Amino acid sequence: MAVLNTQAVTSRLGLVRLAAAVCTCVAFSLVVHASAWWGQQGSWCMFAWCFSFAVTALVLLLELSGTAGRIPVSWRNAPVACAALCGLLCLSASVIYPLYFLGGVGPGLRRGEAYSHGVAATVFSCLATVAYAAEVSLCRARPGETVGYMATIPGLLKVVEAFCACVIFAFVSATAYDVYPALQWCLAVYCLCFIMAVIVIVLCVTELTSYLPSPLHKSLGLYALLCALLYATALVLWPLYCFSPRYGGARRTASCGSNHVCPWEAKLTVAILTGFNLLVYVADLVYSTRIVFITSS
Repeated sequence: MAVLNTQAVTSRLGLVRLAAAVCTCVAFSLVVHASAWWGQQGSWCMFAWCFSFAVTALVLLLELSGTAGRIPVSWRNAPVACAALCGLLCLSASVIYPLYFLGGVGPGLRRGEAYSHGVAATVFSCLATVAYAAEVSLCRARPGETVGYMATIPGLLKVVEAFCACVIFAFVSATAYDVYPALQWCLAVYCLCFIMAVIVIVLCVTELTSYLPSPLHKSLGLYALLCALLYATALVLWPLYCFSPRYGGARRTASCGSNHVCPWEAKLTVAILTGFNLLVYVADLVYSTRIVFITSS
């Protein structure tokens, strides 16, 4: 007979998760009620809120029913990884939705009930982002505590790396990346590093890190070094072949700034995200190297 675990909703962590679930539910409910979403941007925001709500509700249900330990995943790693991912999704929705639907870019919603619902949805999306950040903070590793790898800073950075790569893919699809082999190399870099990040996350969540050819901390240090070097090449090649007049670089046209992303904006966004993800990989490398030295000593 299953016994309800009331701590799942009465503890600080449980209350934060409950707040995140409520905020995401209210956000997509308001937008659906007012029919205040359309196009790719609206679909992304709806996916972010619905996915985050579903995952958080599932975590709460498993914790409340006491069945979390019966599923074939590491419960020390899975919830914090999901919280980090949901936080990034809600953060992106909190930026994209007001930008495209509240008048930041393009016509957006007209003043009225739909506009008010959109503003309220944005507020709840921001609150959900804060709630997920609080959940990650409560689950994060602290000195002297034994936690899963995904609760450490390098583990959380893996989620950021994979999420940033997904966003890069979305913008790369709006560019003519097949014109030059150098741009195809950049796409190969994004794909390879994304696949490796996902593999690391899956191995940690399923506790299958014993299948790695070397100890976990050394394997992840080599992974971070390799990805940092690959992204460094992409950071040089992508802007060079996209914006240099020598290679017929893209220019900002009159269509830029409307309610859709033009090729110039897409290329600029990819360049910025490439630089950002490189910094994340460098931080990952620093923390992973530090772990190697601490473990070796």
